[in-house]
Amino acid sequence: MIGLFWAIVGRDLRLALRHGADTMGAILFFIVTATLFPLALGPSPELLRHMAPGIIWVCALLAALLPLDRLFGAELEDGSLDQLLLLGVPAALVALAKITAHWLTTGIPLLLAAVPLATMLGLPASALPVLLAGLFLGSVVLSLIGGMGASIVLGARRGGVLLPLLTLPLATPALIFGAAAIDAASTGLPWQPDLELLAAFVAGALPLCPLAAGAGLRAAAE
Repeated sequence: MIGLFWAIVGRDLRLALRHGADTMGAILFFIVTATLFPLALGPSPELLRHMAPGIIWVCALLAALLPLDRLFGAELEDGSLDQLLLLGVPAALVALAKITAHWLTTGIPLLLAAVPLATMLGLPASALPVLLAGLFLGSVVLSLIGGMGASIVLGARRGGVLLPLLTLPLATPALIFGAAAIDAASTGLPWQPDLELLAAFVAGALPLCPLAAGAGLRAAAE
């Protein structure tokens, strides 16, 4: 099963490298949206520094949602999802492999793009490690919740409209904890409790979201 898991992940990574429109679209959205905030807020460095945690997290959340509406669509259309389930592959394992591939192709690039954007917005250098740690945990949560939501709306009419309505409320606590940790690190306050709550969120979502996503895949394949 482990070999099959990595085979699915590797297939998705190869497809992402060959047809990287979704990944590039998410990264460009993240960069362009975060860059436009200084134009809207004005040239005040203090205001930008204060708003930087929320700006980065909101833009990362929205960028992570962009590729999700097509996360399982190709497998459902070409019949490979049905074949995997008929072979006895657990649907939760298929969902976890797809979610892992989404995180590798979207979460990691968002992490790399966040550092120069945070520096541009005036975030102190001392807060950058907390930013990366929070976004690492947060991007895992976003992929898990997003994968669960994508499987639930799979095959539904206007699933792309339903997906944000389903996932945004569930991902909001991660956004709050992540932005609060960065803000605390920027002002010299204790930031560890916020990251611990975010890590607890990951620990809860890691076993539950693939199971829920697997149930959604089985329902869509029937």
